[in-house]
Amino acid sequence: MKNIIYSYATVFLLLMTACGNKNNENSTSEAETESNAIVVTQDQFSANNFAIGGLEERSFPDVVETSGMIDVPPENRASVMAFMGGFVKKTPLLIGDKVKKGQLMVTLENQEFVQMQQEYLQVYNQLDFLKAEFDRNQTLFDEKIASQKNFLQAKSNYETAKAKYQGLREQLQMLNISPSQVEKGTISSLASIYAPISGSVTKVNVSMGSYVSPASEILEIVNNEHVHLELTVFEKDILKVKKGQKIQFTIPEASNETYMAEVHLVGASIDDAKRTIKVHGHLENEDDTGFLPGMFVNAMIMTDTKNALSLPDEAVIESEGSSYVLKLVSQDAEGYTFEKVHVTQGNSYGGFTEISSEDLKQDDQFLLKGVFDLIGG
Repeated sequence: MKNIIYSYATVFLLLMTACGNKNNENSTSEAETESNAIVVTQDQFSANNFAIGGLEERSFPDVVETSGMIDVPPENRASVMAFMGGFVKKTPLLIGDKVKKGQLMVTLENQEFVQMQQEYLQVYNQLDFLKAEFDRNQTLFDEKIASQKNFLQAKSNYETAKAKYQGLREQLQMLNISPSQVEKGTISSLASIYAPISGSVTKVNVSMGSYVSPASEILEIVNNEHVHLELTVFEKDILKVKKGQKIQFTIPEASNETYMAEVHLVGASIDDAKRTIKVHGHLENEDDTGFLPGMFVNAMIMTDTKNALSLPDEAVIESEGSSYVLKLVSQDAEGYTFEKVHVTQGNSYGGFTEISSEDLKQDDQFLLKGVFDLIGG
């Protein structure tokens, strides 16, 4: 009899426990639903210019993320160097100064310039005599009067002097010293260096009185009229990149604005150490950018496209490392009830963000404007 009573009591306790657990589960579920529900009155909705809309199927590009810098073509960058060493006599330019092609940049002084002009003038004055001597010996040799030895000696003397004359003349022209002025007897210890291209001075490596070694860089000039992108793409992505693909890029240190470019050239070899390849891009509307060489860029090369469901960027908000949207649950005269739904966020392009979630249907409605005001970030 006692055993039967104990059995009934046990069954009763189990039933009570089960009912309690079920009630707890229902209470928890209701609490979670209530915690995700956000109610907005009709007045609040109108006052804050909130907007409701549905999912939109849009085309999203597949992208290769990369980075690089703004640069100029090789012909738009010039290093100004001296053909021969000398002391800086004049350098009127500073970094940032604009120059035109052919403008005086630096004047050098060196006694070797004087010696070179003296040698040139000496050879120049000998040429007429040596040529006349050569012509006379050639005539005599042709008439069998002079020996071949005398003729060949005269020819050698003239050809040697002419070659030296031409060589010294070229050197003077490289120093921007006028050979015609030297021929008139005007000799100077100064040599001038002129701008090889138009642009802006970006480097000045000398000062008044300093000595400049041959082939050392004195100044650098950069012409910013045409700039381009030089991007670095990893080996794993390079087969996706083709000429003509669009590039979307930003300059994070200077602006939040997004700019567009196009793949113009893809490198033909891979850097063995870094396993990367260079991609050259041409900018759209480069006249309005004001970009400077050396600016760092973050870029996305758009290699392909796909269709996906999306919402405007401001309808998707990130909170505590996750992405959420506000789905419309109900609407009546009093206002609107929204449910906070976790979604997986994909690519963003053209002001829209790709989203996916098992809890969403294509005909669902969402809050498009004002999400941040309701759930923050």
